[in-house]
Amino acid sequence: MQCTVQWEGKDAQGNDGMAFTAHTETGHTLRMDGAPASAPGEPGGHNLAPRPMEVVLAGTGGCTAYDVVYILKKGRQDVRGCTVRLEAERAATDPKVFTRIHLHFVVTGVNLREDMVRRAVELSHTKYCSASAMLEKTATMTFSVEIR
Repeated sequence: MQCTVQWEGKDAQGNDGMAFTAHTETGHTLRMDGAPASAPGEPGGHNLAPRPMEVVLAGTGGCTAYDVVYILKKGRQDVRGCTVRLEAERAATDPKVFTRIHLHFVVTGVNLREDMVRRAVELSHTKYCSASAMLEKTATMTFSVEIR
């Protein structure tokens, strides 16, 4: 897997910004930006795109939701929707790694078996989700499941 990330440089007004564009191996583009500077002279973005660490968190949600839907479909469950709400805390000092992440799954479908949904979430966390496996090296990860 490859990805190229390029700093966008000066903005339209000629000011240095903190926006970056990522180009993925599969031909997709993702823009990231920083928060506005908190003090004069500090680097800052323009809040025009997600922060890089928000992208890491979103990628984790996408990775695990993919697993859960795939596992349920493979188990012949009539899954109609899967939403994951992630809430994270980061360390107060650099590097500001994630220290706690809670994932709340809302899975919708027809006649879903609760044991199979919970097992799909567990398998994603313990076996399949690469993003979760990396993040749990620094973060305590917890999960909850809601079936509708």
